[in-house]
Amino acid sequence: MAEVTSAMVKELREKTGAGMMDCKKALTESGGDIEKAITWLREKGLATAGKKAGRSATEGAVGSYIHLGGKIGVLVEVNCETDFTARNDKFQALVKDVAMQIAWSDPTWVRREEVPAEELDKEKSAIRGELREQGKPEAMWEKILPGKVEKFYEKKCLLDQAFFRDPDGKRTVKDEINAAIAVIGENMQVRRFTRYVLGEGLKKETKDFAAEVSAAVTGGKK
Repeated sequence: MAEVTSAMVKELREKTGAGMMDCKKALTESGGDIEKAITWLREKGLATAGKKAGRSATEGAVGSYIHLGGKIGVLVEVNCETDFTARNDKFQALVKDVAMQIAWSDPTWVRREEVPAEELDKEKSAIRGELREQGKPEAMWEKILPGKVEKFYEKKCLLDQAFFRDPDGKRTVKDEINAAIAVIGENMQVRRFTRYVLGEGLKKETKDFAAEVSAAVTGGKK
């Protein structure tokens, strides 16, 4: 039986829109054959999200979430096909969950395709530097690199992140969206988001409270 790799799982997910674990199981059941795995997913009714992924999604909602008593705030736009779905409770719950995910996990991009080439090159260079410091043979670097880059995507790209409501950490945000697509029956896409952190980027003034108290007691005299 052929080894099921992360690259194979990724390819199958892109072709079918099915969840990561479902794709892995399909490949295992199909001996690593992509076409047989696609057939397996269709027979199980798990490839429906992929059929809807190409349909236009221009309706939707802008959701928000405020955390830690106003310390972190998120705005996110999630699109769907119809205004009717945009007002659906399940869709609204999904939008809320996505906003909470962003507050919790602080992604930089929605999807891996949005990562600028220069950022990816910078990350690869940093990884090679770490491997050098760890004393790993240079001949092994390119074999180790794909797995490290995958971890980078899982940390920085919203759709690749582990879904915060899954206690096992096996379902990604994309898996959750695909599950909602299968239930609601419309294409859904996270378009963009903004995450605010109170005071981020500001230079905070350091105060000498002891000196302030002393000045108040002495009337400003030294």
